[in-house]
Amino acid sequence: MTHDLPTDLLSTTHAAGLGFEDYVATDPKRAPDWLAIHERTTLAPDQRALLEGFVRTLNVVVVSGTWCGDCVQQGPLLARIAEGSDLIDLRWVDRDDRPELASRLRINGGDRVPVAVFMNEFFEPVSILGDRTLTRYRAIAARNLGPSCPLPGAPVPDAELDATLQEWLDEFERVQLLLRLSPRLRAHHGD
Repeated sequence: MTHDLPTDLLSTTHAAGLGFEDYVATDPKRAPDWLAIHERTTLAPDQRALLEGFVRTLNVVVVSGTWCGDCVQQGPLLARIAEGSDLIDLRWVDRDDRPELASRLRINGGDRVPVAVFMNEFFEPVSILGDRTLTRYRAIAARNLGPSCPLPGAPVPDAELDATLQEWLDEFERVQLLLRLSPRLRAHHGD
């Protein structure tokens, strides 16, 4: 499902978006948390090989907030994935600066973040994923619905980061295969 997302809105939002480092730099107070997760995150050789095999341009806008804990813990993973392929053009926008787009991406009735909007080369919407992957929801449920709750700012376990990275990568791969197998795009590219 891609909601009601006009290509002109998506293309202008994408063009106005920032790269990861520039986006994180807009909030110097919170930037160290983003950069720490980014430094902890690496792509395994098989993940890198998968991304290097992409053949279709994949434009992605992440509607985010530098203040958002889920964005801090998942955003750097998206940045690492995008770094793995020259065909992924990932841009970041602040939810509060883009109300026209954010209002069309509500999840469970709320303006949640992060939300990634995956688009083809023509900025037609292909997929939307947010605000958390299943791994994130399971980890949060285990921490918050059980007998103990985490301390604010508690570190994210490596296994949780790795599983969350893989789930985001799975969505990038799913969208890439959707684009690669699209009869319309195959005719357009002659492949």
